[in-house]
Parts: sequence; structure tokens; C-alpha cells
Amino acid sequence: MSKPVKSTPCELCLSRKFSMFSELGEEHLCNISDNKNFISHKKGQILYYENTKPLGVFCVNSGVVKIFKTASNGKEQIIRLAQKGDFVGYTAMIAEEAYTTTATIVEDARICFVPKEVFLKVLSEDNNFHRRLTRSLCHDLGLMENQLTDATQKSIRERLALSLLKLGDSYGVDGGDKQRLDITLTREEIAGIVGTATETVIRLLSEFKKDRLIDLQGKKIILLDRKGLARLSDFYG
Repeated sequence: MSKPVKSTPCELCLSRKFSMFSELGEEHLCNISDNKNFISHKKGQILYYENTKPLGVFCVNSGVVKIFKTASNGKEQIIRLAQKGDFVGYTAMIAEEAYTTTATIVEDARICFVPKEVFLKVLSEDNNFHRRLTRSLCHDLGLMENQLTDATQKSIRERLALSLLKLGDSYGVDGGDKQRLDITLTREEIAGIVGTATETVIRLLSEFKKDRLIDLQGKKIILLDRKGLARLSDFYG
């Protein structure tokens, strides 16, 4: 069950430096801090459902949030994974539309909820924040275009290798060409990121391990050869 916890003032929040709130002036920062709700969520809890109306914006303080769409066959297509400093649910709110996705907690999270009127006041009065949000929206659109291109032009093997590299960029620890992914995803969730069947992901991960591209420790994945994965994914970014 989600529960309110003692709120950290925005000006003291360690995650704020990763968010678009990082450069807000004191007046707006205090207004957000005074009106937000700081809530602790457990793994598996739903943050919001597809087709419901947004009432505000979620800012991730810690943990991981999965944003996904559910296909007619019941399978999830994961759009993105949000982590500390990320905003969740703001595009639907700004568009004044219902959510087109569902958001659920992947790893225990602490999340601030900022009411719609408070967020929109900052957006309308702070030009710098408005520019940063616009850039973020354009960036997200570009990522979605790349995902669509990858889905049509890359094989499942290439998409899995690329997805592992991206997870390493966001959640990799130890550094270098060898990285442990500091996030626990089910094989179904990895399949939801790649856009394929769970059985295919299980088989390909086993093949990647055999080829010494990765190692598997339970649900944890260690990237042993990022350069090899990059060659396999045909990705040279």
C-alpha cells in the first residue's frame, strides 16, 4: 500500500539536480515544496492507469517506474523506465488528455506528486523551465521515433543487444566494458522493452551468455562485453 512519508523540502532534495526542477527560482521551488505530496510506493503498485485523467505530475525521488502500454493480447510494450529526477505523466497532463499508458513501480520508490495547477503555474511563469520542458518533450519524441525505426529495421537479436546497452547506460555499475545492471527486471519485462515474446528473450539471453557477451546471476544481468554487444546491435553511438 502506498503511504505518505515525511516530505523533503525541494531545495534539499538530492534528486532535484537530476530533474528539470534543478534550476527553478526560490519562489517556485517553495510553492512546489509546500503543495506536493511525498509518497512511498512498493514494487508492483500502480501509479496511474491508461485512460484515466491526469491530476498532476509525478517526480521520481528514488526507485524505478515502468511506463507501458498493454496490447490486445495482454502483453506489455514498455515505453520507458523512469528513475530518480524523471517526470512521469506530464505529457498527458499538458495535452489535457487521458493517460495513454500505465505506470507501475518496478523497484520500491519514493515519488513526489505535484498538483496540476501548481505545475502549470511554474510552466507559465518560468521561461527557462518552459524551454527545458519543451526540449525534453522533443527529446522523448526523438527516442520514440528511434524505437519505431529499430522495431521495423532491426532483428530481435539486435534489439535485445541494444536494449541491454541502454540499460547499462542508465543502470550499469562497475564501469568499463564490464557492467552489472543494478536493476532487476523479469524476463517478461525485458521482452516488453524489446518488443518480442518472453520465450525468445530467454533463448537469446542464454545464447548471449554462451557467447560470453553477458553473464546471468538469477535475474541479474552482467554485461561482459559492451563492444561485442554494440557490434551485434549495429550501434555505434
